[in-house]
Amino acid sequence: MKEIVLDTETTGISIKDGHRIVEIGCIELENLIPTKNTFHCYLNPERKVSEKAFQVHGYSDEFLSKQKKFSDVGDDFLEFIKDKRLIIHNAEFDIGHLNNELSLFGKNKIENEIIDTLTLARDKYPGSQVSLDALCKRFRIDNSRRTLHTALIDCDLLAKVYINLIDQKEPTLNFETTNNQEKNQINGNKTQYFKKVIYPSELETKNHQKYLKEHLKKNFF
Repeated sequence: MKEIVLDTETTGISIKDGHRIVEIGCIELENLIPTKNTFHCYLNPERKVSEKAFQVHGYSDEFLSKQKKFSDVGDDFLEFIKDKRLIIHNAEFDIGHLNNELSLFGKNKIENEIIDTLTLARDKYPGSQVSLDALCKRFRIDNSRRTLHTALIDCDLLAKVYINLIDQKEPTLNFETTNNQEKNQINGNKTQYFKKVIYPSELETKNHQKYLKEHLKKNFF
């Protein structure tokens, strides 16, 4: 299954106040393994960046004024995420801003399946801090590069957090699942995993019994 880890940076929080997207970052996963496919762009929001947003991502008005507009990259973005599940931390924020940009661009809202890692983390660790930095600390993920919020760095960290949240060991090799034994089923906020049970062979069972008989000391009772 292909999934897209997605993050955005904006000029401010509220769409109602006219805030716009200044950066989009996407990393593609296939069977939880990052592929080499990414989508990244800076955007000219056609408005000033709020002071609080500038402190978060550091993108100046001068820098952003030289970038493409969303209308220049919207079709490429939609093609990149087409028919793929989206993995987003605090999805309501990012999807709200993306749908606003798409509306201004004359396009329909995003209808992809969405997994909100913020919701997964709150369900799994109720009462605990579930920011991206807090989750990186919990899972011992190095986030030292995250001096400022930038979309691709945040996507890379979120991909690692996501794998840990769903109790999957982070893959480091490009293994292919050929026997279709592993199935992921996500219902609401609950994630279930079904894996193949491997039974010992007759010879393995016989050797194990022999080992127990010859090498283990008998209990007094």
